[in-house]
Amino acid sequence: METKNAWEAYSAKQLKELEAVSGEYIDFISSCKTERECVDRIVEEAEAAGFKELNALIADKAEIKKGDKIYSVWMNKSVVLFKIGSRPISEGMNILGAHIDSPRLDVKQNPLYEDSGFAYLDTHYYGGVKKYQWVTIPLALHGVIVKKDGTTVIVNIGENEDDPVFFVSDLLIHLAQEQMEKKANKVIEGEALDILVGNRPLVIKKSTGKKEPGKENEEGKAGARDKVKNNILEILKNTYGVEEEDFLSAELEVVPAGRARETGFDRSMILGYGHDDRVCAYPSLRAILNSGETERTACCILVDKEEIGSVGATGMKSHFFENMVAEILNLSGDYSGILLKRTLANSCMLSSDVSAGYDPLYASVFDKKNVCYLGNGMVFNKYTGSRGKSGSNDANAEYIAYLRGILDKDKVVYQTAELGRVDAGGGGTIAYILALYGMNVIDAGVAVLNMHAPWECISKADLYEAYRCYTAFLKGQGL
Repeated sequence: METKNAWEAYSAKQLKELEAVSGEYIDFISSCKTERECVDRIVEEAEAAGFKELNALIADKAEIKKGDKIYSVWMNKSVVLFKIGSRPISEGMNILGAHIDSPRLDVKQNPLYEDSGFAYLDTHYYGGVKKYQWVTIPLALHGVIVKKDGTTVIVNIGENEDDPVFFVSDLLIHLAQEQMEKKANKVIEGEALDILVGNRPLVIKKSTGKKEPGKENEEGKAGARDKVKNNILEILKNTYGVEEEDFLSAELEVVPAGRARETGFDRSMILGYGHDDRVCAYPSLRAILNSGETERTACCILVDKEEIGSVGATGMKSHFFENMVAEILNLSGDYSGILLKRTLANSCMLSSDVSAGYDPLYASVFDKKNVCYLGNGMVFNKYTGSRGKSGSNDANAEYIAYLRGILDKDKVVYQTAELGRVDAGGGGTIAYILALYGMNVIDAGVAVLNMHAPWECISKADLYEAYRCYTAFLKGQGL
């Protein structure tokens, strides 16, 4: 089947809308580099669009009706949005589901130490990463520190032009003969991914007792050990009001510093951190915010922990989504255990996640007949998994035919793909988890180059087609 290049079909009006969507998306991923930051931004935009918080409606014993717009946040890391349709919810929903976590380095709970005049933060990488990609690049520190009194301190260092940045050091090429002989997964060890955060000792002036950063001099010394570490602690205390023990209740994420950028002479692509999976989360959000009235209830799930198996209280394997749907049914005056099961089983879902874009420099791992290409539109993966489709959701032919009809009607450009050649590898998404309810689910997302690298690349056209696809899907009548 001949593939289509999306760029060739656009009118001047569509190109203008494409650039608007791309500009807003660049701002989104540049300012939302953690799941908490994503949730804050999503709630802000949802409330501006008239969405009401679910717990507030429960407290008011409100009765929901057609056209109501509702959102619910779980532990500040996952969020679900509902737009109530004209048909009973138990007839099923149209669900868009994406994840908002991305590979990164997490700061450990006892992280700050000094070695040979350098202060470091000890880290543990999160998600599937090539560890060598994370050395020598500018890094930023995002997250929260929660003190014992419950006060939350927000940390965001490295994004403004006058902010300091951090980095992981690497061995100079002149001394790297032994290192260069190692396998790629051993060139940089996980325990070596500690970020360098300081090199200046703390000095206490004898004359005043005042603590000052700076070199040791005749006026006094800070102490025999950990002078650089103590200086970092002094800065943290003065800037954020936190002590070393507050790291115990902190969630600090190390991410690439800097904004996403247009890429190529033709500005056709976007290079940025976290395309996987915010390039699907953002158009999913935009689709439900901008959708008009629908017959079936529209739903958008933006969830945490996909990169480590969708585990934990904020991952898709948690029951928080099922519980939210139960609350929605209860507010509609139509709750029962069997209706909850029917609602989920009758729903249709696009598991909005990225796919591996074809890279001609690494052609041997792809099947060119069954791979997605940047610029050729939305990507459907009938199945993911690895080798013998292990761990995969495998969508029904009837469901794919239904989706083809919807997308062709709205002239959405799309393609189908596998994630690499048979036996070359594979991947997973949240699709199989929602499929456990018996609903129709398929992976539908955007092609990505450099997936899971600090800087990933996508096509503006594919982002735009994803938005158009998700918008058309929410209007669907269901199977």
